[in-house]
Amino acid sequence: MKPPPVRMEVSQQELEAVLARVREQGMSPEARLHFHQEHSGPVMAELQVWLRAQFAEKKVEPNSGLGEAIAYLLKHWDPLTLFLRKAGAPLDNNLCERALKKAILHRKNSLFYKTENGAHVGDLYMSLIHTCELNDANPFDYLTELQKHAAELAQNPAAWMPWNYRETLQPAGTSKHPA
Repeated sequence: MKPPPVRMEVSQQELEAVLARVREQGMSPEARLHFHQEHSGPVMAELQVWLRAQFAEKKVEPNSGLGEAIAYLLKHWDPLTLFLRKAGAPLDNNLCERALKKAILHRKNSLFYKTENGAHVGDLYMSLIHTCELNDANPFDYLTELQKHAAELAQNPAAWMPWNYRETLQPAGTSKHPA
């Protein structure tokens, strides 16, 4: 039985309009999951059928560039469609891309360190800065709080990580920064 034809003319504008609608409505992760299961699920199922049909009907050679791309897509189908099964799963990997860009920029900038020790210290600070940014903490404020509370930090270092130091400050009432 021949698979049904797949509508491949979904434009970038249509996809952006759907995603804008999701953002405008401020949907919860569960509501987004249901929305994508209802609207994106059938499109993704059609796409998978079409991709498999390219090999089954011998329209694409498996060892061609397009064939390798289709094979790669099919091999990674489960992670690609995670947004159809798990609430809150992102549709893209922009967070990872931004983190990689920062690492690459730092690698490029580190060519200008004068000593190996300077490069090591620079790596430590960049790691700290990026970790703070990923946890919505201002790196300067974070380091300032660490210096102010050095004794407490020595007693319980785990409580002073960028992702939880604000909660550690709350009982003492010393935090002037909102969460």
